[in-house]
Amino acid sequence: MIIKYALCLILLIPLIVFPQVEEVDPPDYIGTVNFKGNTPESQLPVLRLGEYLVLEFDALNGNEDDYYYKIKHYDFDWTPSILVQSEYMEGYDNQRIRNYENSFNTYQIYSHYKLTIPNNQTRKLKVSGNYLISIYDSYGDLVFSRKFMIYEDKANVGVTLKRSRDLQYIEEKQRVELVISPINMRLNNPKQTIKTVIVQNNNLKTAITDLRPQFTVGNQLLYKYDSESSFWGGNEFLFFENKDVRAASTGVEAIDLKEIYHNYLFTNFERASRPYTYNPDINGNYVILNMDADNPSIEADYVWVHFSLLPNESMEGHAIHVYGNFNNYAINESTKLIYDEYTDRYHCALLLKQGFYNYKYVAVDKSGALNEGLISGNFYQTENNYKVLVYYRDLGTRYDKIIGLGEGSSVNISN
Repeated sequence: MIIKYALCLILLIPLIVFPQVEEVDPPDYIGTVNFKGNTPESQLPVLRLGEYLVLEFDALNGNEDDYYYKIKHYDFDWTPSILVQSEYMEGYDNQRIRNYENSFNTYQIYSHYKLTIPNNQTRKLKVSGNYLISIYDSYGDLVFSRKFMIYEDKANVGVTLKRSRDLQYIEEKQRVELVISPINMRLNNPKQTIKTVIVQNNNLKTAITDLRPQFTVGNQLLYKYDSESSFWGGNEFLFFENKDVRAASTGVEAIDLKEIYHNYLFTNFERASRPYTYNPDINGNYVILNMDADNPSIEADYVWVHFSLLPNESMEGHAIHVYGNFNNYAINESTKLIYDEYTDRYHCALLLKQGFYNYKYVAVDKSGALNEGLISGNFYQTENNYKVLVYYRDLGTRYDKIIGLGEGSSVNISN
């Protein structure tokens, strides 16, 4: 009887469906979660195999708490891979983050934590693919988690941006075409073994996944989809700069010093019904800056930034949020704007570290659907950044490796 029961369990194990892992947003007392490496800071961390990764964040509770990290490997669809830790990591994790400093000469006290991988404990990440790094407190409770990817240079990925072929969206959408060329390797049965992820402006939440190659020319895979690989063009991000916290700078209308500094931004307005205007941005990203500091990581102060938006008929029945890479494109109660009848404005205040920030306003309807263009508009001329990750699982292999990274910009979009 015991043997039969064990056999039943073995047969059922392959049928277990693991849910896709989702990133956990940090609590209010954790600020400025920031990735660095050989890529610009705070952007989506896509690293070449063997490169270093740096994760930084601030704890604003002033307790100098201990934090620990764990790293897990995942398949293309963000379900756990079957690799054991020794197969994807040399060394071990679940270690305390030893590198931290307290803020210096700031109104808002905080402790700045910095984790570098590889280190003495986690000596190497051995394989490419999807990873999740999770930060825990000393009680073993999860504080937040972030995704990152590691790729190998085994394929060239050409990325071209085109206007939509659908006349209904020709003024509003951008279409991504791909050419994948393997380097010194053969891609077996590519329609089954190759998967792709296309990311606009480093936002994994709006990524297009799992497009199959349409054509094969020699050893090249061609993707020339229309609607399947189309993104809404959006609009250029709004921005402000407060690297000098004591003076009103770009995008800042007024300042005030209470318990800490408050910055009041100029009131923004709906742009969807207005013509497109080129306005250089950094595609939703942010950079920590302090004009008077040698080390902005610990000398940049935190400021209450007050956002203001003029109401419009199109916004009725929607929840309005501030949106950007400053909080990993999260939408929650802290980013929600509240309408004030006295000022006839939508208002929101966020506690942000000094620097240069991109942001936009987005709408969420009653069903929870996100509409990025309702307030900002959608224009094919908008300059957007696109990253393409190519995944490959050859016959008989046990995990999805990333064999190539491509990047393109719509600055030279064509018909």
